Amino acid sequence: MNFPIDHIVYAAPDLETGIDEIERLLGVRPIRGGKHPRYGTHNALVSLGDSIYLEVIAPDPSLDTPENGRLLQEHFEKEPHIATWVLQSEQIEKDASNARNHGIMLGKVSMGKREKPDGTLLSWQLTDPYALPRDGAIPFLINWGNTPHPAQSAPKAGTLVSLSIQHPEAEEVSRQLMHMGLHVCVERGPAIKISAVIKTQKGMVTIE
Repeated sequence: MNFPIDHIVYAAPDLETGIDEIERLLGVRPIRGGKHPRYGTHNALVSLGDSIYLEVIAPDPSLDTPENGRLLQEHFEKEPHIATWVLQSEQIEKDASNARNHGIMLGKVSMGKREKPDGTLLSWQLTDPYALPRDGAIPFLINWGNTPHPAQSAPKAGTLVSLSIQHPEAEEVSRQLMHMGLHVCVERGPAIKISAVIKTQKGMVTIE
């Protein structure tokens, strides 16, 4: 298995706070993407390349709390930060099964969708975002199929240069990532922290 990064998930207690913080860091204001009724969230995006983006995600107070609870609820109770990350997969059922054979529990593959502000409906396949193996240090998988990639319509904020992880179980996280064909710097730390270095017009910026 070997996958390109699809997007970085930046959680914030409310969407406007997250948008403001990314604009402060990167110099570009994310545009609102849409609502996720299934997860009780909404988002805003900036592009980090032709097929990679940063997603600001926050609880949507206009949506009912889903049966499974609001996605990333514990992260929304903290200051804005990177909660997890996502990989592109062209054969998502097969890749999820292969990951499971290595003890990486990404959950079932299901359909996702959201309506953009202009009424356009985006749809995709993804592994269970509630699973969050190793507290989100292990990314989940997504397949956009025939849907245009969201990075193509989001404002360009820079280019992702690198991604690194701190985790109390650094060796196990590193082992599982290597089984997914990913060579990511993983260091031992007291708690999980995901850091992304982004090249912007302002220079190199680190987001955590």
